[in-house]
Amino acid sequence: MKVLVVGGTGFVGTHLAAELLDRGHEVTVLSRSPESDDLPPGVETARGDVTAYDSIEGAFEGKDVAVNLVALSPLFKPSGGDEKHFEVHLGGTENVVKAAEEHGVSKLVQMSALGADPNGPTAYIRSKGEAEDVVRSSELDWVVFRPSVIFGDGGEFVPFTKKLAPPYLTPLPGGGKTGFQPIWVGDIASMLADAAEDDDHVGQVYEIGGPEKLTLAEVARKAHGAEGRSVNVVPVPMGLAGIGLGIGGKIPGFPMGSDQYRSLKFDNTTDDNDIDAFGKRASDLKTLDAYLRDSSR
Repeated sequence: MKVLVVGGTGFVGTHLAAELLDRGHEVTVLSRSPESDDLPPGVETARGDVTAYDSIEGAFEGKDVAVNLVALSPLFKPSGGDEKHFEVHLGGTENVVKAAEEHGVSKLVQMSALGADPNGPTAYIRSKGEAEDVVRSSELDWVVFRPSVIFGDGGEFVPFTKKLAPPYLTPLPGGGKTGFQPIWVGDIASMLADAAEDDDHVGQVYEIGGPEKLTLAEVARKAHGAEGRSVNVVPVPMGLAGIGLGIGGKIPGFPMGSDQYRSLKFDNTTDDNDIDAFGKRASDLKTLDAYLRDSSR
């Protein structure tokens, strides 16, 4: 099978490319900067930007499946403001779908986000929801993934948490009670590869989380604890945190803003974890503790 991984030099993309190669598939990675030391040997590369249709459409020729992983981080304020989410997630997906349809690609696996909703509370969530609508209304066979936060080597969730929640005396919005369901990148890459291979997944929207539901404070304690540092949470009222991040977001170079504050007001966890659709149980998935132990050796 010939698979095009759009955004394949990113965190999830490099792991997925390796997984697909291990399964015997021909893999092409499409990226704005396709040169990456993290890509496994044997991967073909193509250069293009999903926001510029003419730069990407040729890469879809002759491919059986496309996997669209292109995404801005929900953790940091994008340069260009909230509209950048719509330019990349919505506009980029429109271009991916158009190119896939015009070049006869039979299936699209779309990486969305947990809680994706065109009427959602953040620009990231709204743009992901609108992008899903584009995929579902296309002529393609499609599969949509809505994962919680993803952790692993090269990922930003653990480093971001350590930055947001410094050790020892740790001020956290709302006491760090926001819930997450972190999933290891190797586990999500395996499920994405299954969806690319198996037509039984066509037409499904999967909400995917890891084996544990953890609060932001618990994640901070685990992340710093693995390095021998303690965390003593000092609750910061959500309203006060919102004012601070709203002001900070107006400062050039400040990494967070009001959109990131709003994301801390709702949990990033599944109601029904759909990992069983891929023959997985919670006990099969790598925990954050196990990853942190492996990383500290």
